[in-house]
Amino acid sequence: MSADHEDILGAAAEWRRDGRGVALATVVTTWGSSPRPVGSQLVVDEAGAMLGSVSGGCIEGAVVSEAIEVIGDGKPRVLDFGVTNEQAWEVGLACGGKIQVFVEKVA
Repeated sequence: MSADHEDILGAAAEWRRDGRGVALATVVTTWGSSPRPVGSQLVVDEAGAMLGSVSGGCIEGAVVSEAIEVIGDGKPRVLDFGVTNEQAWEVGLACGGKIQVFVEKVA
């Protein structure tokens, strides 16, 4: 486990202790050109504060928006971004790869 990984999980735990709503996003699948490897994580609170990265920036905005929804409804989801997905072009993932991100609420 890398130091970055520990910092992200530590931040998630600290934010929960502070009473914040928190979601954790984790890269679960990549194919082709992907900016971050499987296991990369991003923690988000209900106000949109974040730590970590699941894409080096190109899909973070979309992931943060979904994470805030997950905090609100408590329903985990898998987000798909790739060259065949029109949304991928909109969020800047036009590099020829595919990435799946699992987003879950931290209880």
